[in-house]
Amino acid sequence: MWTVCLRPIVCSESCHPELSQPASELVGRNGRRLIDELRTTVTRDAEAFREEFAGDRTRDVIVEATAPGAGFVVRKPAPAAVSLTVTPNLESAAMVCHYRFTLTNGLPPREDRIDVLLVGDGGETLQMKHHGTGQVFATTDALSEFLLVPVLTGRPR
Repeated sequence: MWTVCLRPIVCSESCHPELSQPASELVGRNGRRLIDELRTTVTRDAEAFREEFAGDRTRDVIVEATAPGAGFVVRKPAPAAVSLTVTPNLESAAMVCHYRFTLTNGLPPREDRIDVLLVGDGGETLQMKHHGTGQVFATTDALSEFLLVPVLTGRPR
């Protein structure tokens, strides 16, 4: 498995020998498609959640696309309001997933950030990897579940 570093100006193949030209080619060929698939999967999962709790306005989770291949925003309304902004950067083969939890007790919002790398499996398959824990998400279904749990529960990881 190879990884593309989030700090390409500082890092190079000397500090990350797994960096290679085929890695960037794979991201170039499949990265936008993978982001679009993730948005579609998250939208499907949010719709299923809304249908499960039809009529409950506090669970009316929506997904807003910013543009094809350019990310999206997931929002859950008050009282436990949460937003998740997914911003891909195909040049660095990464996605920034930014959570904002609005608290009901008058305290400032809590923010959390997860960096997800686009990584290869050694072949022609592009996968997603949590930069902090190393957890690999082989499918968009797996990453959708991981990303939506804090939104749906209103609780940070």
